[in-house]
Amino acid sequence: MDKAVTSLDRHPVLRTGAVALAVAACALAAWLFLRGGAAPPAASESAVPVATALARRQDVARYLTGVGTVTAAASVTVKARVDGQLDSVGFVEGQDIKAGQVLANIDPRALQAQLAQAQAQRAKDQATLLNARLDLQRYTRLQREDAATQQTLDAQRALVAQLEAATQTDDAQISYAKVQLDYTRIVAPIAGRVGARLVDPGNIVHAADANGLVVINQIDPITVLFSLPEEAVPAINAAMDRGRPLPVVAYARDSNEPLETGTLVLLNNQIDTATGTVQLKGRFDNPRHRLWPGLYVNARLVLDARESALTVPAAAVQRSQTGTYVYTVDGNGVARPSPVKVERMQDGLAVIQEGLADGQRIVVDGQYKLKPGSKVRELAAAGKTQ
Repeated sequence: MDKAVTSLDRHPVLRTGAVALAVAACALAAWLFLRGGAAPPAASESAVPVATALARRQDVARYLTGVGTVTAAASVTVKARVDGQLDSVGFVEGQDIKAGQVLANIDPRALQAQLAQAQAQRAKDQATLLNARLDLQRYTRLQREDAATQQTLDAQRALVAQLEAATQTDDAQISYAKVQLDYTRIVAPIAGRVGARLVDPGNIVHAADANGLVVINQIDPITVLFSLPEEAVPAINAAMDRGRPLPVVAYARDSNEPLETGTLVLLNNQIDTATGTVQLKGRFDNPRHRLWPGLYVNARLVLDARESALTVPAAAVQRSQTGTYVYTVDGNGVARPSPVKVERMQDGLAVIQEGLADGQRIVVDGQYKLKPGSKVRELAAAGKTQ
C-alpha cells in the first residue's frame, strides 16, 4: 500500500486519472439513487419475438390431389386389312388429320380382278336362271295339257330355285369383293394427330402385321388418368350425387402451373387392392396442346368450389409425438401449445377441424424459440412487410 501511494505521488498524471474515475463513479451512483436505485429492464428483452395471425373462417375450395398421366382420348393403330404392296401414303408425319382422310393406298389390281370375276359369274348364273324360268313356264303349260309329267315339272321348279340361290351367292361374292377392294384405300377412322410412319411405300403389307402403318392419337379433347386413396371414394361419390360435373385441374409437376381445366368422366368401379387407390379419369379440351400424351401432371379434383372452413397459415401447424398443435397467444401475450385436428392442407392454408375458434391469435413464425407459457412480442412491422 505504501508502495502504491509512493507511486502515485511520483506520477501526477496517474493521480489525476484516479481522481477523475472516482468522481465519475460517484456521479453514476448518485444518478442511480435518484432513479430509484436501478435501471428498469425493458419488458421486451425477456419476450420472444414472433409473427402471429388470426384463425379465421373463410370460403375455400375443397379438393383432392393425385399424380396423373396424360393419355389420348382415343388411340388407333392403323393397319392394312388386305395383303398387297403399299403404293402411297397420304399424310405427313406429326400432322393433324380429319376422320375419313385417306392415309394410304394398296395396289388394288388383284382385288379388282376378283370383283370382275364375281360379276361375270353372276351374269352367267342369271342367264342360266332366265332359261330355267322359261322352261318352267313351258313345263307348266304342258303339264296342264297332260303332255308332261308332274315329276318333270317339280324337277324344273327345283332347278329354278337352285339357280336363284346361286345368283344370291354371286351377289354376296360381289359385295365381299367390293369391300376387299375398298380396303386398299385406307382412311382415318378418327380425327387426331398421326405419329411416325411405320411402313414406307413399296413394302408388302399384310393384314396380320402387328405394328401397323401409323398410330393416331386424339389429343383434343384429351384425358388424364390419376389415382386417389381409397378413403376418398365416399366423398367423391357424395359430390357426384349432387348432379353436377366435378372440375378437374391439371397442373405442371415442376412449376405447379395450371395447364387446363376439365371435368371428371370416370370413377373406376373397383379399388386396386395392391395399392389401395382408385383410378379416375378427367376429360379436357386441349386447343393449345398444353397437355400431351405421356406427360405426368398433378390432377386436382374439386369436390366443393366454396366451403366455409376455419383456416390458419400452414406454417403455424407443428407436429409432435402426440399429434398436431399450434401455439396460441392470449390477451396477456403468453403463448401456449394447443392441440388441433387438421382436416387438410392446401394452398398454404391448414383447414382446422377441431381445437381453435374463429379470431383466435396463433403463432406462425418463431415457434422453435417458444416454450409453454413463454412471453411473446410481435415482430417489427418492417420485418413483416419484407
